[in-house]
Amino acid sequence: MTNNISHNQKATEKVEAQNNNITRKRRGAISSEPLGDKPATPLPNIPKTVETQQRLEQALSNNIMFSHLEEEERNVVFLAMVEVLYKAGDIIIKQGDEGDLFYVIDTGICDIYVSQNGGSPTLVMEVFEGGSFGELALIYGSPRAATVIARTDVRLWALNGATYRRILMDQTIKKRKLYEEFLEKVSILRHIDKYERVSLADALEPVNFQDGEVIVRQGDPGDRFYIIVEGKVVVTQETVPGDHSTSHVVSELHPSDYFGEIALLTDRPRAATVTSIGYTKCVELDRQRFNRLCGPIDQMLRRNMETYNQFLNRPPSSPNLTSQKS
Repeated sequence: MTNNISHNQKATEKVEAQNNNITRKRRGAISSEPLGDKPATPLPNIPKTVETQQRLEQALSNNIMFSHLEEEERNVVFLAMVEVLYKAGDIIIKQGDEGDLFYVIDTGICDIYVSQNGGSPTLVMEVFEGGSFGELALIYGSPRAATVIARTDVRLWALNGATYRRILMDQTIKKRKLYEEFLEKVSILRHIDKYERVSLADALEPVNFQDGEVIVRQGDPGDRFYIIVEGKVVVTQETVPGDHSTSHVVSELHPSDYFGEIALLTDRPRAATVTSIGYTKCVELDRQRFNRLCGPIDQMLRRNMETYNQFLNRPPSSPNLTSQKS
């Protein structure tokens, strides 16, 4: 108990002693240059050990800044994080300073202090291996809200805001191009204009399915359609709806194939069941988002009345799915 009090008192004194003459550790390997349309330098690509990769995954999986990223995007983030070393007692972040670095602790312990209204700093948190701090600096330019001091020698992995934003931008552009190519193959969307196609590509939401998981079920109402990005699905249909003994395989669908597109046109129940074979990654779009982006669907399809009539006149027994291979 005495050792903890002594440590906290010393750390508090260290925080209070900070002033503009404090020499901060230089981080020459980490750039915060403005993000341009065509970055001149490649992203950092620093290999990590399996243990480090696991700690980074642990730190980022529940972090709001990273939890929405897909596995491929998180791996790009991991590779872009650079190693930074501090000695026990070093000041990593100073409250009130500008900063754009986010940190994950690989080894060691850090203490976080906050000073309210100019008062004495108070220890508010201890951060251990796998913990992280400074994530708001990735998107906001506001001053640091706390001071972080290394309690022990620490090894950190750092990511700056410019790199984070560039990773998101690069991945967004890559996805948009891929999704646009997918949407060009969807018959009922073939006649929408470029702007609408880009808007729809940005509106597609990733969704993943496990082996044997039913994605759509025959007879259920439907309001969304799917495009397969990775994996494959099997399409089955019951000749007599509700009688499983009459179920038969209609087809298998693979990457760039799509199904359920008629859900964008009508409230007609699903005409077939689609089940994931192995792990399948899809993107989906529902009717509400489609209407919000492109206006009422019937108005959009009236630009090409032949296509409009083709899909609205399709008999209910016809499976609500399509396979479009390039």
